[in-house]
Amino acid sequence: MTDTKDPTMTSLTRLMIALSVAILPGFAMGHDYKVGDLHVEHPFARATPKTAMTGAGYLTILNSGTEDDTLVAIEADFPRVMMHDSATVDGIATMTQMDGVTIPAGGTVSFAPGGLHVMFMGLNGDPLEAGESVPATLVFEKAGRLDVVFKVEDSGNIAADHDAHADH
Repeated sequence: MTDTKDPTMTSLTRLMIALSVAILPGFAMGHDYKVGDLHVEHPFARATPKTAMTGAGYLTILNSGTEDDTLVAIEADFPRVMMHDSATVDGIATMTQMDGVTIPAGGTVSFAPGGLHVMFMGLNGDPLEAGESVPATLVFEKAGRLDVVFKVEDSGNIAADHDAHADH
């Protein structure tokens, strides 16, 4: 049995505690990703009803660099994956497909309900269910490719997010 008053054990214990404190935040932030100067936070998708043909994904991208970068594509195992921007003007909601989204140097871009979002198109009766994961690859003009996982979360009121996509 080891003597707990042994100074060597005390130093080892302190070292183990220090390492745990240093390492654990990385595990706590396990849903964040980094490539080059870009930091991607909390990619998630909303759960969809069984009849949905599309799903929506959201994330935040921070650029700590001195140059702008552009998200040019998102790849995932769906017939089509697109970036859209939503806007409501005079009570009329519109969506615009985005060919790229610039992340300004020192800036942040959020894909969030009611604004920029990722469209996973062609669910065809295979809904996104809470607790599932959607692997995807973000493709940046300068930073390159970054594999991420969109965690599927409870949807709340998904109808508001998807009404404009009924034609898809």
